[in-house]
Amino acid sequence: MPPSMPPSMPPHAPLLFVNARLVDPASGVETRGGLLVLDGRIADLGPALIAQAAPQGARIVDCAGDVLAPGLIDMQAFVGEPGAEHRETIATATAAAAAGGVTTIVAAPGTSPPVDDPAVVDFVLRRARDTGRVRVLPLAALTKGREGREISEFGLLREAGAIAFCDGKRSLRNAQTMRRALTYARDFDALVIHFPEDRDLVGEGVMNEGELAMRLGLAGVPREAEAIIVDRDLRLVQLTGARYHASIVANGLSLAALEEAKARGLSVTCGTTINHLTLNENDIGDYRTFLKLRPPLRHEDERRLLVEAVANGLIDVIVSDHDPQDVEMKRMPFAEAEAGAVGLETMLAAGLRLVHSGDVPLPTLLRAMSTRPAEILRLEQGRLAKGAPADLIRFDPDEPFVVDPAELHSRCKNTPFDTARLQGRVKSTFVAGQSVFERRSD
Repeated sequence: MPPSMPPSMPPHAPLLFVNARLVDPASGVETRGGLLVLDGRIADLGPALIAQAAPQGARIVDCAGDVLAPGLIDMQAFVGEPGAEHRETIATATAAAAAGGVTTIVAAPGTSPPVDDPAVVDFVLRRARDTGRVRVLPLAALTKGREGREISEFGLLREAGAIAFCDGKRSLRNAQTMRRALTYARDFDALVIHFPEDRDLVGEGVMNEGELAMRLGLAGVPREAEAIIVDRDLRLVQLTGARYHASIVANGLSLAALEEAKARGLSVTCGTTINHLTLNENDIGDYRTFLKLRPPLRHEDERRLLVEAVANGLIDVIVSDHDPQDVEMKRMPFAEAEAGAVGLETMLAAGLRLVHSGDVPLPTLLRAMSTRPAEILRLEQGRLAKGAPADLIRFDPDEPFVVDPAELHSRCKNTPFDTARLQGRVKSTFVAGQSVFERRSD
């Protein structure tokens, strides 16, 4: 629950949106009309809801034809606390999320100390309650210390409030350890989220392996570094019967393996990042370190395959992969700079590039950013339906703007969309019917 509300809006005050373009990604239905919020949930919606139907004391929001949709659920974001407050805090991360239309953040476990103890889970939840603007759901470490050896205490961590289990961007090298983790997770009906990367094959690689890497004089990362781990994990999922989510896939080899696994009926899902959907290796240009990512940006042909996989539903989830890095870690030679980029605030606007280009319909994009994450994590959000939580965003998908890093709410400014021209701005964000962001008019 957000810690504060505008003085004009007491807790659980009725809220009526009118003149809205209602987009429900869960059903794929788009209508014009209104939406009524009572006690933090959607009470009614449809063409018949107009201002005259507002309950006494309700706040009326005239959307003037803007889109009203479920808030986004970002399944991969680094929030900094505990231990990396110089990069991000829950307060700054959730401010960026609210400005970008993200109403739920799934917080990465790679903090210091890592989220491998119920006390750390409790700390994250309490900090989110006290300083956060949007919902924060902590991921717990898959292994103790994220060291890839001893499995974490899944039962205790789930009881403390962990939403799923993941070692962040540390891939489990040992197949036997991964098998044990999947078996243990199956017994708790818990979700395992894994970052597929063969670290030995990556070696010193810092960008996509190919002609461009050779011309830039940089060590490359082959596609197989990801695909080999995806193949291994899918075989272990078949062996154990666990629920498994590949956090980031970025090439056609992985997509082919996942498509086959889904056809066999395995309980597997996958995600990709907004960066890999909208950028390619050529954007690195003159060694732009804000474009140094893990996995690396791939060839344009691979990007096109990822976009097609979002459009046809093979890729379930789009994440921001929000990974703030301070300026000292980015103002270095490309090979030595830290990988990562901020993304909470630009995820939706960058994704709308795919809508404007005609590659992905708007409901499909929103489904990958809200409905599917909610389904995978077994949350109530991600749909416009009676009784659903009123986590909502209002945005104009056509409003142009230029990304100014100085205006971003994140503590770090390492955005790959620095000075990019984007279309689509969030005007307001609501969590449980309470306003957590309102964009001021220019």
